Amino acid sequence: MGMNIGTTDGGDEDEVVSAINTTPLVDVMLVLLIIFLITIPVVRQSVQVELPKETNTVTVTKPENVLLSVSREGEVFWNTLLMESNDALLSRLKQVAVQKPQPEVHIRGDMNARYEAIGRVVFACQRAGIVKVGFITEPPARN
Repeated sequence: MGMNIGTTDGGDEDEVVSAINTTPLVDVMLVLLIIFLITIPVVRQSVQVELPKETNTVTVTKPENVLLSVSREGEVFWNTLLMESNDALLSRLKQVAVQKPQPEVHIRGDMNARYEAIGRVVFACQRAGIVKVGFITEPPARN
């Protein structure tokens, strides 16, 4: 009736280990992750274009420059004068376009204005023959 040290009651059979060794699984997952990180930029398809570089330049406002503002509702203002129609805006722009040197047109669009309203102003500048059109924005707050 003596017990043998180091043996189980079942005799010579090995005990089943219920703990799974996860180290090889983690190794395989890390290798796959590295492979995907390397190959994803190669697979991405895109047309090669050279994007413009962002520059912030201080606007020098000259008295002869034309300042057009587009309100949230799409109303167009020449300085502070409301333009009644696109035709009125176009006729004033044509008067300015023949000046030598031609003044710049600066467009200030409300952040919530529709693109259509600002597009109409740009189109009117193009039809009038204005060469320099710029958009005035506020720089983001520096925190």
